[in-house]
Amino acid sequence: MTPGTGTAESPARVRLVLLTLAAGQFLMALDSSVMNVSIAAVAADIGTTVTGIQGAITAYTLVMAMFMIPGGKVGALIGRRRAFMMGCCVYGCGSLITAFAPNLPVLLVGWSFLEGIGAVLILPAVVALVAGNFPTERRAAAYGLVAAAGAAAIALGPLIGGFAATYLSWRWVFAGEVLVVIAILLPARRLADVPSGRRPHIDLVGTVLSALGLGTFVYGVLRSDEWGWFRPKPEAPSWLGVSLVIWLMLAGVLLIRLFLAWEGRLVAGHREPLIAPALLRNEQLTGGLTMFFFQYLVLMGVFFVVPLYLSVALGLSALATGVRLLPLSLTLVAAATLIPRLLPDVSPRRVVRLGIVAVFAGAVTLMAALDSGAGAEIVTVPLLLVGSGMGALASQLGSVTVSAVPDEQSAEVGGVQNAVTNLGSSLGTALAGSILLAVLTSSFLATVEQNPAVPARVKNEAAVELHGGVTFLSDAQLKSALDEAGTRGSVARAALDANADARLDGLRAALAILAFSSALALYFTSRLPTSQPGSTRP
Repeated sequence: MTPGTGTAESPARVRLVLLTLAAGQFLMALDSSVMNVSIAAVAADIGTTVTGIQGAITAYTLVMAMFMIPGGKVGALIGRRRAFMMGCCVYGCGSLITAFAPNLPVLLVGWSFLEGIGAVLILPAVVALVAGNFPTERRAAAYGLVAAAGAAAIALGPLIGGFAATYLSWRWVFAGEVLVVIAILLPARRLADVPSGRRPHIDLVGTVLSALGLGTFVYGVLRSDEWGWFRPKPEAPSWLGVSLVIWLMLAGVLLIRLFLAWEGRLVAGHREPLIAPALLRNEQLTGGLTMFFFQYLVLMGVFFVVPLYLSVALGLSALATGVRLLPLSLTLVAAATLIPRLLPDVSPRRVVRLGIVAVFAGAVTLMAALDSGAGAEIVTVPLLLVGSGMGALASQLGSVTVSAVPDEQSAEVGGVQNAVTNLGSSLGTALAGSILLAVLTSSFLATVEQNPAVPARVKNEAAVELHGGVTFLSDAQLKSALDEAGTRGSVARAALDANADARLDGLRAALAILAFSSALALYFTSRLPTSQPGSTRP
């Protein structure tokens, strides 16, 4: 393959290149979804608390949020293929350290830091390498498969993590990642690099400002569940009576605005910026980035809500929960790969709009199906709809964003694109969780208040004790807590009934906000092109 030509020497080599890049994307998305179902097991194994592991997850997210844009620039500096391979090596070292981590500090170094740094080198490079290895007319299919691989990893993570936690150990997942990294590195030399016209310059001031801005904003979002969005929860930090979350998010926005102003100043002085401000005035690019934001906001929200229903409300194991999520993964991969192949000249705007409608229909269908007597089977059809809709978006958005700029800027676009998806993922999980717990609390208290079997004294105590929020508990967990507190009889029964009803109310509210987000996304699709990149059709 001749570098930069975007044409393959043989179909076998095309498949090898595509599988290599898809495997890299799969690996990057796998970790968080695996860790989320293994938190308790990991905490017990390395002698820490659940809060400690949640802190490691937060740190991993922050490393990616802070350094994703500079990571795209590194690819332009040393070469996209070299950045991809170097990122794989760093990531593999992090996975190996994590697999043998004896305590939390070592886990933080291996997983949160090294794997995070590996990811910020790999993900922007993947976007650029697709552009460098495939001609314009074939990029939609290539990006679709790569994006589907990442989304499938999010869906398969609970299944893999559940299987490992049940039959093996969480450590085997990270040990297996080392083998996958080796398998990726072997064919990676066949990737064609994207030629760079000149040696770029790294804007250190812009790097610091972008890292601080994105990191501060994302950290605020990640702390929203614990501290409260606006009104601070009991004992949560605040300033001027307002939760620190709002101040962190505002500070992040201000720093990002300073970053953009600095980049504009560099351009005016004929110096090289980290990200050219003109990119963010590109209508097609910003349209694609907006869709990426909404796609991951809704996707991660769904992957927060549905497993909660299956594992907590219905009591399914991590393995059984993962199996129930498979319809979403399968339809996502099918839609992302088949749409470009069967409809190569279809309008990207039309496909994205139909995909959003399918996601909206899936969220609304699931919201309507939730009932106290419902079982795990009710998630199948909604997940088929959400999966096909997400696959439709995945089949178009990567090609839309990269085709909006010259190929030599593809790595920078990849950095911005992955920063946007990181923001969407963080906000989707936080928003769904906050809405769920807020409605859960109010519904639980209202049900208890209206129940005549509950004494007035208990009602008053509940209102005071639960002022900071209710935890999403299964019936077994609540019954155990009530037994320990010596609460039995009609009061215990009332609490169990109130908890069951409140759980459903919270889940419905979270699904409603995700459905609303899907509908809102439709208003931003007008910036998407109506013809495929390279097409002569008007």
